[in-house]
Amino acid sequence: MQKFYITTPIYYPSGKFHIGTAYTTALADTIKKYKQARGYDAYMLTGMDEHGQKIQQVAEKENKSPLEHVDQMAEAAKKLWTLMEIEYDDFIRTTQPRHEKVVEEIFDKLMEQGDIYLSEYEGLYCMPCETYFTETQLVDGKCPECGREVKKMKEEAYFFNMKKYADRLIQFYNDNPNFITPESRKNELFNNFLKPGLEDLCVTRTSFDWGVKVKKDPKHVVYVWLDALTNYITALGYLSEDDSLLKKYWPADLQIVGKDIIRFHGIYWPIFLMALDLPLPKQIYAHGFIMMKDGKMSKSKGNVIYPEPIIERYGIDAFKYFLLREMSYGQDGTFSPEGFIERFNFDLCNDLGNLLNRTIGMLNKYFGGKIKAYPQTVSNLDKQVEEFSKNVIDKVEECFDSYHISNAIAETWNLVSRTNKYIDETAPWVLYKEEKTQELESVMYHLVENLRKIAILIAPYMKHTSKKILEQLAIPEELHTWDSLANYDKIQNITVTQKPEVLFARLDVEEELEVIKNMMK
Repeated sequence: MQKFYITTPIYYPSGKFHIGTAYTTALADTIKKYKQARGYDAYMLTGMDEHGQKIQQVAEKENKSPLEHVDQMAEAAKKLWTLMEIEYDDFIRTTQPRHEKVVEEIFDKLMEQGDIYLSEYEGLYCMPCETYFTETQLVDGKCPECGREVKKMKEEAYFFNMKKYADRLIQFYNDNPNFITPESRKNELFNNFLKPGLEDLCVTRTSFDWGVKVKKDPKHVVYVWLDALTNYITALGYLSEDDSLLKKYWPADLQIVGKDIIRFHGIYWPIFLMALDLPLPKQIYAHGFIMMKDGKMSKSKGNVIYPEPIIERYGIDAFKYFLLREMSYGQDGTFSPEGFIERFNFDLCNDLGNLLNRTIGMLNKYFGGKIKAYPQTVSNLDKQVEEFSKNVIDKVEECFDSYHISNAIAETWNLVSRTNKYIDETAPWVLYKEEKTQELESVMYHLVENLRKIAILIAPYMKHTSKKILEQLAIPEELHTWDSLANYDKIQNITVTQKPEVLFARLDVEEELEVIKNMMK
């Protein structure tokens, strides 16, 4: 069985997770479920990055210890992933002994082999990003990542010798053109960081103590990126007694990150792995941001939207559908109440929901709800619909395999639209009136079969809707599988439900606009 290891970034728990974090996790989960449907042994890692000065300060403001704060945040994160039905295999926390112990050993190993050395650091530091920048990297004198103020800091620190591995990383980029995707992100890293020449990286701090201590010099705390990035291997048992998962799943097949942290994953992470003599991940994908109509989500703007109220009101399937459909590969997407309601009413209610209800209603009226077998008489139009269906499945697989999930969903909805159009073209009510039974049987068979295929195609991100469609059509279990998509003639002797359940009830636009706007904070 082929293996597939997929990771999300480990999230920083300084505040409640909004829909941007939810998108990243839903994306990874959807790809994992698709891979499982294709027969892979897929393994998904997520978790939390729990050390650092910012966490220490947030905890102090809340009159808690840092550990109390991150414990509460970890529980909240797990609760959210349960609500979103995220099927992760492991949740790594950087405060866990299984991680901290190995980070200590990694630091020692890198120091002993001369990759880490002691010096003094003076630079411009951004507290929220926990990152030092040079003057030239600043944008209008502010942090290039978050736009906030930076301040000059000086302290004794250990450094990682990035220059030693720069040429090797450049060569790796050249030999593996799809290592960083989309290409625009790779070009950005190459032109802005690798080409001008890498600076050595500060990997410890002495100005706070919430973190993994350097064993041989405990006044130093291992700095965020060497601590955080190694989670992807410590979770698999690197340098531990049981490293069976590491042997089984590493290197990662896909590591998903937001575009704001691609520099750390696209430069620091591969260099750390080179220094540890470990294989590099096969691919790192940096997705865009979910924007609001008035720009980035911000509490000061009152435009932050969280997943919980949307899921509780509209359901997890509608939430995932919207997020994954709106976020094109590598691009920013926009969340707006109007956009969400439009997708819900038109795509889910009108296009998909009505297609199922009309099909079941007509089948019950014309044939007592029964489909006997693949029709003996098939028209040219029926054959065209079969060919269209086959082409859509090929395109959906192609999109999923290249992680263009938004495109995969759009292709699936092309099949939904084509099937709706097929009803108008064949006019089953006329065939019934004119007693053209064989033609009508063929039309009804093709409608049910297309709905079966649609249900399977949406299953990785709309599990409940998929299940409802298959149950209402009484499709046998063996025809629920991805492999069964290749067949068009296997349905036989089924009787659909007499009372179809509404998949999505149409929303009142004005009322729901007000509801969603009230969810924003």
